[in-house]
Amino acid sequence: MILPIVAYGDPVLKKKGANITKDYPKLDDLLENMFETMYNAMGVGLAAPQIGLPIRLFLVDTSPFAEDEDFTEAERNALKDFKRVFINAKILEEEGDEWAFNEGCLSIPDVREDVFRQPKVKVEYFDENFKKHTEVFDGLIARVIQHEYDHIEGVLFTDKLSSFKKRLIKGKLSNVSKGKINVDYRMRFPNQKKKR
Repeated sequence: MILPIVAYGDPVLKKKGANITKDYPKLDDLLENMFETMYNAMGVGLAAPQIGLPIRLFLVDTSPFAEDEDFTEAERNALKDFKRVFINAKILEEEGDEWAFNEGCLSIPDVREDVFRQPKVKVEYFDENFKKHTEVFDGLIARVIQHEYDHIEGVLFTDKLSSFKKRLIKGKLSNVSKGKINVDYRMRFPNQKKKR
């Protein structure tokens, strides 16, 4: 089932998510719905707060980036096969020189800005079967994980912009929160019950 994506301005996007247990109600259904919602919106990641749930859960599928000619064949192959569920994730380390990449967010359509992030992260998380992992990720995969991880920490990519950049996009952000945008996926706007 395709769920509405919560728009910028909704308080759930600023909440730090709570850990969940393996007996979280209907977790399998939730994951299936989140993947369907993400694919419908042409996203490469989706965090539970973006569908209105303040819990520490996000998923990533970087396969759409595998078509990008800017990456080496090895990078494209890694991106093509990367699909994961992250439950109760914790970033243990971030390292390397920060690099800029133009990021967007399904909760903030029509806004894209360069965000600086470190290229390598070490993450501890549980998968969909509640098996614990500690892994190191780098490059674009690390960046997508960092972006989605920020969501479960109550942080948006726009929070990482300079005050000057924030002023420049203030009007766009206001339009997103008011629902004055055209998107081709379901969204839920602050102070509105449902809107397509």
